[in-house]
This record gives sequence, C-alpha cells and structure tokens, in this order.
Amino acid sequence: MIGLIHLTRLFEGHAAVDSISLTIGSGEFFGLLGPNGAGKTTTISMLSTLLLPTSGEIRIDGERLTRSRQDLKRKISVITQEYSMRQDMDMDEIMEYQGRLYFLPVRQIRSRTEELFRFAGLTEHRHKTVRKLSGGMKRRLMVCRALLTEPEILLLDEPTAGMDAISRRQMWGLLRRLNEQGLTILLTTHYMEEAQSLCHRVALMHDGRLEDVDTPAHLIEKLGAFAVDELHTEGIRSRYFSRREEAIRCLSGLQGTCTLRDTTLEDVFVERSGRHLI
Repeated sequence: MIGLIHLTRLFEGHAAVDSISLTIGSGEFFGLLGPNGAGKTTTISMLSTLLLPTSGEIRIDGERLTRSRQDLKRKISVITQEYSMRQDMDMDEIMEYQGRLYFLPVRQIRSRTEELFRFAGLTEHRHKTVRKLSGGMKRRLMVCRALLTEPEILLLDEPTAGMDAISRRQMWGLLRRLNEQGLTILLTTHYMEEAQSLCHRVALMHDGRLEDVDTPAHLIEKLGAFAVDELHTEGIRSRYFSRREEAIRCLSGLQGTCTLRDTTLEDVFVERSGRHLI
C-alpha cells in the first residue's frame, strides 16, 4: 500500500505539489491526471526518491520511505518518459547490466530475462541493439528492465507517449496482465482513453493540488453519462445528461449538426480543466 501524507514539494517558493494526501491500495491500478505543470511528474519523482519532499511523507506498507530505506526502495521500480538505455547495447546486455547494478546472480538475471522477454513478446528481437528497436519495443524493454528485480510497485510516467496506436494498445495489454498478477501500478498519462481503460481509480490534479479522486466511471456519471455535441462556427459545444431520454430530448430541439454519444473521461478532464481558464 502507498500512502501520501500532506506531501509537499517547493521549488523557489512555489508549491509544485501542495500538501496532497492519498492512499493507493496494494494491487491497484491508479492514475494521476492533470494538465502540464499539475505536479504529476514531481509526485512520481518523490515516490522514486529522485526528489525529496519539502514536507510531508510517503509510506510504503506503513513504513516511511526515505533514500536510506533500501528495503522499501527495492519494492519500487520506475519507468520514465525518456528512453534511458544505451543505444549500442542489445536487449540481453541491457538486462544483465541492470541486474548487476542490483547485485543479482547471473543465473537469476538470465532466468528472469527469459521469463520477461517471453511475457513481453520480445524473445525474437533480443539480439537487436536498442537503436534498431521500434518505440513500442523500447517501451516494452523498459518494462522488462523495471521488472527484473521483481518489484511490488511500478511507477509509470507517461509510458506510451509518442507511441503509435497499435503499440499503445499492446502496452495496455501488457500492463493489464501485470496488474492482474498483483502488481501495484501508478500511472501518469495525458491520454484519457488510456486512463479510462486501465485505471481502477484516478486522481485529478491541478496546480499541485488534488481536486478529485474517484473511479473513471463515477467521474463520468457525475458529469453526465450522455453527451450532446453541437457544432458551431467557433467550435463544438457539449452538453451532458444523466439520462439518455434527456439527451435525446435536447437533441431533438437543436438545429444544424448535432450528435449524441457516451461521455468519456476526456470530457471530464476538459470540463474540469476549462474551469481554471475562466
């Protein structure tokens, strides 16, 4: 279990993360959502101990996380937005190098590598150097590298950024299978479809603060499960309704190009973010 207790991080007096308190259950797939500058990556950086909190604390299974707590840090692996791998190494070399950093026996490294490559569908590509891999393969290799030490918690900072639609869906399937095996996953993403599809719960962040924590389905329900889009010269205006009959009644009274559809988590995000622009 992950516990954030009044977690705060200041940069030159500005609160990038502003006293957030949050509990993420063991085995949960949890999403941090928000616009650029909301504090998502800073939160991930504190969970990975790359950054230290200005105040507040992080608890893992009830124990306070610090840089000196190697036992707790061993439970956590992180995958960043950047491809942080040497381009001239092949996949086996990447995995062996990672294992040696953690003083794992060579036999264990190789056995675990075989298992992870099969799981991620990378076995036939293992002798390619990193520079010859597609973006999707690089991301899957980063997942394998992060799982080498058998962590209990996986932190993902925009893991599918820049990936094409097919590679993104392949990554979704991989992450679902990992979560089904009991791995706790904390995800930041700008793809609302990704969060809606994968996450049990999400937290909406803005300007370093938590605004709401709920399931995607309940957030959509609070906005209205049905959306009516009306096309105007200045753009699309959307209205939301809890009942389909209400949406149809609205639609029948409109002129021009109009559509009825299911509300999505992206609608929730746009509506919430739009409030801060008024």
